[in-house]
Amino acid sequence: MPIIKPKKRYAFVDVQNTASTTRKLLGFMIDWHKLYSYLTNKWKCEKVFYYSGIDEGDDETAKEFESLRESGCIVKTRTVFSYKKTDKTISIKCVACGKENAEVVDMGYNRKSNCDVDLTVDAMEEAGPDKEFLIFTGDGDFDYLVDRIVGKGTKVYIVSSNAGIKKPGLNTKRLSTRLKDIIKKHEQGKIDLINIDSWKMKIRKEV
Repeated sequence: MPIIKPKKRYAFVDVQNTASTTRKLLGFMIDWHKLYSYLTNKWKCEKVFYYSGIDEGDDETAKEFESLRESGCIVKTRTVFSYKKTDKTISIKCVACGKENAEVVDMGYNRKSNCDVDLTVDAMEEAGPDKEFLIFTGDGDFDYLVDRIVGKGTKVYIVSSNAGIKKPGLNTKRLSTRLKDIIKKHEQGKIDLINIDSWKMKIRKEV
């Protein structure tokens, strides 16, 4: 009888997306050291990759991720940059005279660190039938990556949340429709969703 070797398990963590999910939707902050320990000890991950943007001058966060790197985590960081969102011009009608007046609405800034390419390249290079990946993100931009690595025979766990925000003018879910469609596309067992809220007591930061 042939000996079946256990699959190697790796984790790829989109830090910004995951932190936003737990903080804004689930009400807790992640202790990144606890998460690393949980992945290596409980899930037996041989490699854990963290991808994070760090604001210029944010020495505290830089030190935290350097400490993770020294602990054995594979940390890849980029400097966060801000870019201006396109302002909107709206038309407002004067109640007194009925005249239309144009007003420019400042839409503010978006912040981006562009770690997605790093995660994608690393996952594609590591993928194979002898691997299992935990990919921490709800971002639909990764749907093609997940599709490709499943095609290489890699079992995938998407770690995120299907929670959302529902209020007047805003109805959104963290787990994108594109990722849900990829899960449905493949046979049962090739991609599984792990609700990160179920790990809360193991990975939350004590504040």
